[in-house]
Amino acid sequence: MSLFCLRRPALGRLTYLVLFALYIALFLNIAFYKQAFALLPVDSLHNALVFLSMPVVAFSVINILITLASFFWLDRLLITLFILVSAAAQYFILTFGVIIDRGMITNIIDTTPAESFALMSTKMVVVILLSGMLAVALAWWIKMKKPARAWRSIAFRAGSIGVSALLIVVVALLFYKDYASLFRNNKELVKSLNPSNSIVAANSWYSHHQMANQPLIRIGEDATQRPEMKSGPRRNLTILVVGETTRAENFSLGGYSRNTTPRLAKDNVVYFPKTTSCGTATAVSVPCMFSNMPRARYDEELAQHQEGLLDVIQRAGVKVLWNENDGGCKGACDRVPHQDMTALNLPGMCIDGECHDDVLFHGLETYIDNLKGDGVIVLHTIGSHGPTYYNRYRPEQQTFTPTCDSNEIQTCTQQQLVNTYDNTIVNVDYVVDKAIKLLQSRQAQFTTSLVYLSDHGESLGENGVYLHGLPWSIAPDTQKHVPMLIWLSDDYQQRYGVNYSCLKKRAAENAYSQDNLFSTMLGILGVSTREYQASDDIIAPCRGA
Repeated sequence: MSLFCLRRPALGRLTYLVLFALYIALFLNIAFYKQAFALLPVDSLHNALVFLSMPVVAFSVINILITLASFFWLDRLLITLFILVSAAAQYFILTFGVIIDRGMITNIIDTTPAESFALMSTKMVVVILLSGMLAVALAWWIKMKKPARAWRSIAFRAGSIGVSALLIVVVALLFYKDYASLFRNNKELVKSLNPSNSIVAANSWYSHHQMANQPLIRIGEDATQRPEMKSGPRRNLTILVVGETTRAENFSLGGYSRNTTPRLAKDNVVYFPKTTSCGTATAVSVPCMFSNMPRARYDEELAQHQEGLLDVIQRAGVKVLWNENDGGCKGACDRVPHQDMTALNLPGMCIDGECHDDVLFHGLETYIDNLKGDGVIVLHTIGSHGPTYYNRYRPEQQTFTPTCDSNEIQTCTQQQLVNTYDNTIVNVDYVVDKAIKLLQSRQAQFTTSLVYLSDHGESLGENGVYLHGLPWSIAPDTQKHVPMLIWLSDDYQQRYGVNYSCLKKRAAENAYSQDNLFSTMLGILGVSTREYQASDDIIAPCRGA
């Protein structure tokens, strides 16, 4: 017999509200209490009381909100919303160690269907079904008793609000300094408190998103190519490979013990072992690295309606092409020719809405052969995107075993997870090497160069944290330390006077970041503009050295 065939229980409205307020405050905030317990040393009676007061405050706030909603017959709807967002948020916080903020909302909005499906697991379905959907079904199944006197119900609910407010005041009087210290020193803690974290984050995202419709701000309107770029016997061609979720710690070019980049080790590339990203998620890093703003002054709202690197390059007369295999360029390619390679759904390359990065080369040789003038090609890879790392490489590239062939990465051993992730780096090595080989095959027609830079790193279970997207201030280095390399053909070095030994020396000695990409790319392509900053151009000190 189904649940809804049973006789529906009836509760007084006040009892109903209190029960569900308790459920949300206690059972859907386990992640918050777990973090708070770790941050607040419960080594004295006073601290124990501070900790025990937290669910009292959480219950009081939630009770006030849903009781107020009950005066407008919106209590069931608000309880439903609170339960669903809290259950989902708690699952991801406990499972992957994420934080619910505006950046995470942006990631959710920008996630492709294939990426969303990759996060689905039996555990996720069961947990959210039991903690969320079942509770919601119960909330709608229970009947409300009709009060004998309406004014008494109103009075009791008003009294409940009053008692809840009084409890908040009492806790504030007794423990204000403790709360202030805890949350001041651990600003991200509040972002694990349900359901306020999701509500505040969504509101923040909406406020920032409104700026996207502002008039476009043009930059680099004076952009032109320097005469020497056009005076030689060959045109110029540069490939920029934008990596995805590839962290520097696992790049053997940077000293990693495993040989994850055997091809690039033979390609005479210049590797930059001390490179940091602008953000810890694609939605932040990609717009930032293509903007003229350094991370310290990066304005996400401004970036949404301001031109970037590719607009300036195109204005200078260089042909631009963006090939996409990672769910979108986040605005960086909106005004230049671009194509979604995933949409081609090529047999042998694509499955279930995702493609191997080989797809980025489809038709590229023909494009290059028909190219008139200088060109820059951006290849936006899916790289090492998780949690389905095992889908990022072909069977023949499986170098390290045993692997984690599941999207429930927290259930795999650390070694299995690292093996699988390292195999994705082997594929990155293959893709970047393939781009270099393509450029080498066209050196009779073009003076060639290549830049590779990953958008952000990844956590592989270190300290219980998985994936990426933590706020910059608390994100581990694994999410911010990214691989970057530059390859310049012998022809490029000779034609434009670049001392490769100087460049390798500076790469080993100096720290760089995604802030350097804007001016370095302008320098490689010989674009002259007021936006160019020689101090940010990695190659500039080695020209003519």
